[in-house]
Amino acid sequence: MSQYVDGFVLPLPKDRIEDYRKLAEKAAQIWKEHGALEYWECLADDLEAKEMRSFGQLADTGPDETVVFAWVVFASREQRDQANAKIMADPRIKELCDPQNPPFNYQRMAYGGFKVFVHA
Repeated sequence: MSQYVDGFVLPLPKDRIEDYRKLAEKAAQIWKEHGALEYWECLADDLEAKEMRSFGQLADTGPDETVVFAWVVFASREQRDQANAKIMADPRIKELCDPQNPPFNYQRMAYGGFKVFVHA
């Protein structure tokens, strides 16, 4: 059985990096408690891309924003689906998501589920 990965790319206001880091650390624990094998959140460091589209362009970042590239690994899509149902029902998630003061614009986040076909 191959692993399954949920991937995310999102624009993050630079003045909200610490807020997002705290949220991500708590979210990582919740995801892992519900079955995630690995949880990664990465902050942009080198977005210079010559002759190709950069992650900054992909996320349509402004001058006061940076990019978060994140992924969560599960044993299978079925386990991902089961875990995500539990995660979305977990009251701690609602506590982390303040609709009045979100750390980034959720409508600008890119998300997708991916089958692993090469892993070295």
